[in-house]
Amino acid sequence: MITTPYGFETTALQVVEGVDLSGRRAVVTGGASGIGVETVRALATAGAEVTIAARDVDAGQRVASSLMAATGNRKISVAKLDLSSQGSVKAFARNWDGPLHLLINNAGVMATPLTRTPEGWELQFATNHLGHFTLTHGLFNSLRAEGARVVNVSSSAHLMGSVDFDDIHYARRPYDRRQAYGQSKTANILFGVEAGARWAAEGITMNALMPGSIATNLQRHLTPEELQERIRLSGAATRRVKTPEQGAATTLVVATSPLLDGLSGKYFEDCAEAAPNTGGVIRGVASYAQDPEAAARLWKVSEETLWSLKAA
Repeated sequence: MITTPYGFETTALQVVEGVDLSGRRAVVTGGASGIGVETVRALATAGAEVTIAARDVDAGQRVASSLMAATGNRKISVAKLDLSSQGSVKAFARNWDGPLHLLINNAGVMATPLTRTPEGWELQFATNHLGHFTLTHGLFNSLRAEGARVVNVSSSAHLMGSVDFDDIHYARRPYDRRQAYGQSKTANILFGVEAGARWAAEGITMNALMPGSIATNLQRHLTPEELQERIRLSGAATRRVKTPEQGAATTLVVATSPLLDGLSGKYFEDCAEAAPNTGGVIRGVASYAQDPEAAARLWKVSEETLWSLKAA
């Protein structure tokens, strides 16, 4: 088990103290809000060249301007990326030029009402998993050139269940918006498990993390009662909700710690590798989220789903 000197209260800036990312290039999806902003701030403070990939380019530009002033790093840019649109994702990857050292798959939607993309896919799975699956593959050559790290921001919500391969997009079963979010977050972890098996020789590593319970715009579809229930089940009192600065800390550990060199398929929380979940509380990692057979199946299903677009 990987442990670090950091913990629940550590901030992203504390993680990067003494870290030099000069000459390194990073992409942060969803970098214009929530913990994405703090992730960009920490990377830029450490000297990285950072691209904020955001649906709202104007919001991204405002964040970039603010962070350039705050960090003194002028190498913060913004590019359009809507993860629910395969066209937008492919355009972002096509327009990327040069090496990429860090890909932070941070953006996501949570507990949305049943919504389908033009392809008929359930929105949360399409955005949180398929969008990042396409993006990572589209940037593969740039990642491979540098032996890059890919960081998938998952969630303790993965403990709500595994991926239902018989009906991923809720064509037949009743829609449960929290369960749908949970399976998309399980997919984030499984993606890293199979990437480790497939891409180890390319030098690309991929790991996932739980940032913590944080009050951000991501929870806008949850009621106050639902939020309090999640906090209770996590074993934390209300006062233990993390700030965005603390929420981004585990992302920076996974992105920069030398302890993760060459490792893939792991899941972290509170700046350390998570223990297996034992039930009763929302902590740890579910065994099904690190099952290599499920990971291989998800990869195959994801490819087949995306290939069907080309055939249509």
